[in-house]
Order: sequence, then structure tokens, then C-alpha cells
Amino acid sequence: MSDAMKEGIGLYQKAKYKEALVSFLGIPNGESGSNLELAYFIGLCYARLERYDDALVYLEQVVTADSDLARVYQCRMVLSVMYTITGRTRLADFELRKLLEAGYESPQVFSALGYIAYEHSNTDQALEWYEKALDLDAENPTALNGYGYILADTGRDLKKALTMCKKALETDPANPAYLDSLGWTYHKLGLTIEAKTYTRRALEKVPNNDIIKNHFEVIAK
Repeated sequence: MSDAMKEGIGLYQKAKYKEALVSFLGIPNGESGSNLELAYFIGLCYARLERYDDALVYLEQVVTADSDLARVYQCRMVLSVMYTITGRTRLADFELRKLLEAGYESPQVFSALGYIAYEHSNTDQALEWYEKALDLDAENPTALNGYGYILADTGRDLKKALTMCKKALETDPANPAYLDSLGWTYHKLGLTIEAKTYTRRALEKVPNNDIIKNHFEVIAK
């Protein structure tokens, strides 16, 4: 591994993503020891900087040609997140299912599939994915929150939804998604004061989030 590559990795590990990107982009092909390793780190830097289209170019190289399975799995997960953020949920679903085909099952993968299924109005399938996540890790906050939110949003089981959303929030009290889910559950239960309190806290943390803004407007009527 070249000194420039070591320097770039060191900067990346210190969360200095812009500096790391400059370092990586300055390495000529063939000098890093592995062009795929270089593509991997450049893609991760772009992803961290939220330059998703640039990140896709490099991470797709890794998933199609790299023999390092751990690196491929990580890149597919990152790709699925970026596709979801940018509204390309069908592509996100493709990456996640590729992970399952390779035998890589985790609460994160199942939870992501649950989220995508619910985005496409497949409620029963979404709940099944979240159940699989919770079977692997009953305390997983992402799965607890996702499952609880769906139960509340659809009115299927508000008591269970409240328990699950509160449990998720206990693991990360400042998480805006968890705050919003609990607020929305309280709204469905008719507890307006509690609903406003939690949803307002969520909105203060991410004021440009359209879903949370919509929830707060509905609750505040």
C-alpha cells in the first residue's frame, strides 16, 4: 500500500472526508496497490459528503468486481441507503435482495426491506421483514421503531406500537425518526399534548424533513 493511500485512509478514519477524497483522487491508477480498494474509499468519501451520484460510480465498481466479500456487502448496504434517500427504492430493494441471496442476513437488511415495502404500500410484507429483523435482534431500535410506526400508522395495534416506539427511543433519545414515530403514535391514541411534544422535538432536529413537518401540521390542527 502506497504512502498516499495510507494517508487517505488515515484521514477517512478521522472523519476528514474532504481531505481524504482529495488524497485518494490524487493517487494515479496502479499506485494504490488495488484499484478496487481505491474505488471503495473514494465511493465512501463521496457517500459521506452526500454526493450520491458520484459515490454510485465507484461503489458499483466494487460490487461488480471485488473478491473481498465483506467489502462488497458493505458497499451493497451503502448503495441501498443512497438509493432509498434519493427515491430509487426499486434499486435499493435490488441491492438488499442481493445481500440475502449471498446469505448475508442482518437486522439492518431486513429493516431496510421493511421500510421499502411500506413505502410501496405493502404493509403485510413490511411487517414480515421487520419481524425477521426482530427475530435476529429483539432489541434492534431500527426494527422496533419501524414495526411500531407501521402498527400506529395503520391503526393495527396502538398499544403495541406505543411500547415498541418508546423502547426504540430509549436507545437513542435524540433520534428524530424515533421521536416522530412516538409522537405519531400518541396522535393516533388521541393524546394531543404528548403527540405535539415529541413531534415538535423531532422537527427541531430536522426542520426540513417533509414527513415530520406533515405529521406536526396534522397534529397541530
